[in-house]
Amino acid sequence: MAGRRFHMNVGRTTKQGQQINIGKDSAEYQAIVTTITMNADDMKEASIVPGGTVRVRSDNGEGLFRCKDGKVPQGMIFVPYGPPTCRLMGQTTDGTGMPTSKGWEVEVEPVANDDQQT
Repeated sequence: MAGRRFHMNVGRTTKQGQQINIGKDSAEYQAIVTTITMNADDMKEASIVPGGTVRVRSDNGEGLFRCKDGKVPQGMIFVPYGPPTCRLMGQTTDGTGMPTSKGWEVEVEPVANDDQQT
């Protein structure tokens, strides 16, 4: 892994709940689950511009996300739960039936416009 490392926390948002009746395949819903929120200072240090594309990698997989700044502690990223985060979390459920979604260590790096394919 070559990018900066962060702790990823995943959760559902109220906006997701409002959009669910539109459908999970809608552009609006997909925009929600493919956007990460980072601390503005972390973004500067990692050379990530607001609205830019980042690659997030874990030991289980990777995905591309749009990045925005927000009220997130330094060293942490927040991602709304959805199919892209499932690729990062893996399959271990510790007997709960739901993969652990908090505190995953991930790597985040900016992606050049011509390198946005996974």
